[in-house]
Amino acid sequence: MQRRLDEMLNAMRVRRSIVEHVFGTLTDWMGRNHFRTRRLANVVTEMSLHILAYNLKRAVAVLGTPC
Repeated sequence: MQRRLDEMLNAMRVRRSIVEHVFGTLTDWMGRNHFRTRRLANVVTEMSLHILAYNLKRAVAVLGTPC
């Protein structure tokens, strides 16, 4: 892993700017690092709903809404 990072010098900068923002926003919406449900199937559903809401919010921000 260190060799790969050494070859791509700005890989962590790109990752922080693209991926970490999304997960930071989602965990802030979820109330920090816990899920409200139990069992893997329910947690997967809950996370999927968070991701769907995030994507819809981003789509409205990027595309706007018709007046």
